[in-house]
Amino acid sequence: MNSELTEEEMRRALFGAPHPEEQVSAPQVQEHEPEVVPAKQTAVPSAKKRVAKAFTPRLKVTLKVGNEFEGKMTELIHEADTLSSLLAEQEAVKAARKKYKYVDVVSVKSM
Repeated sequence: MNSELTEEEMRRALFGAPHPEEQVSAPQVQEHEPEVVPAKQTAVPSAKKRVAKAFTPRLKVTLKVGNEFEGKMTELIHEADTLSSLLAEQEAVKAARKKYKYVDVVSVKSM
């Protein structure tokens, strides 16, 4: 077997004999690439724009707290930054337990 085949012989071996209809090539269209012009750097004003603060969800938890069993109870209000009423309640009770022995949750309301 001859190992030195020409390119045309290799094409015929792979793709078969070319038909005259297939050899018609379409005219090549050159695509125009837009020129990239670097934009001029504009001077950034020294005063920064203020960004409006995003809305933070808040819940108001009302507790009745005291240190005496069935004694005088005072009302305490705790504000939590969450949408979950369960998390807000747990956070408020945990904060109140640091100072008071008896804690009862009265209500959890959105602000």
